[in-house]
Amino acid sequence: MYDLITIGRCGVDVYPLQTGVGLADVETFGKFLGGSPTNVAVAAARHGLRSAVITGVGADPFGEYVRQAIRGFGVDDRYVATYPGAPTPVTFCEIFPPDHFPIYFYRGEHPPDLRLTADSLDLESIAAARMFWFSLTGLSREPSAAAHAAALAARRTGWTVFDLDYRAALWESREAARAAAARMLPHADVAVGNLEEVETAVGVREPGAAAEALLAAGVRVAIVKMGPEGVHARTAEESCLVEPVEVDVVNGIGAGDAFGGALCLGLLRGWPLERTVRFANAAGAFVAARLACADAMPTTAEVEELLSGVTR
Repeated sequence: MYDLITIGRCGVDVYPLQTGVGLADVETFGKFLGGSPTNVAVAAARHGLRSAVITGVGADPFGEYVRQAIRGFGVDDRYVATYPGAPTPVTFCEIFPPDHFPIYFYRGEHPPDLRLTADSLDLESIAAARMFWFSLTGLSREPSAAAHAAALAARRTGWTVFDLDYRAALWESREAARAAAARMLPHADVAVGNLEEVETAVGVREPGAAAEALLAAGVRVAIVKMGPEGVHARTAEESCLVEPVEVDVVNGIGAGDAFGGALCLGLLRGWPLERTVRFANAAGAFVAARLACADAMPTTAEVEELLSGVTR
């Protein structure tokens, strides 16, 4: 049995090795594993959780790189399907610290991770996993949306987390994304997203009101990430506001995935809400201070060390 199974995007991140420079002027790049649900599985594995990812790659060298990287990070790749004729996605970014990181997706007409089908899923393993993580992007196209619905229908126990990961470039419209979110929120125990993402999901941007709207939609835990203002989390019984962890930001793109992996650890260990969110927030800050995403995911000890410096 897995502690965590994630489903959704994967690919290759090609990031500049120079910061503060536009892509037209970048001279050298680094190659890294990418895709938010895949990175969450990596982040969770760094905390000692047994993780697997359900996704798809092309029958190309980048697809083999993705498989090797997933295995190298200690994540089970048995559910990574290969789809000939669909190139493995590549993502570029520009790095302008502290808060401007434009992303450029090269995913083709129908990327492999959106070709997952319900028939291809190991529903028994999905049902048995202690936690299942899915994202809004995975609902943006068929047959992936139907595969997600089948996976969620199989869940009967454990935590199910809905990452409201909204990428405008990957949707036909924001309205279509909101409709998909509304259909799936009742199947989730936890919803997590930044201000733009929660506004896309429930039409409300103010953190407290957005959290209330997410709870009203059916989740038990609502988490709203507010960037430099910290994180607001709420259940029916309690709420907390966790202040940001101050770091020198290098690349903020992977912070949300590090937050996700750490959130999984806290929930699975049964930590109180505030401790869970504070730990996850620090994990995000740890990665924001580094260039890479998957390669930079911290261990539990590294997050605790960062937190100990904050609380001294």
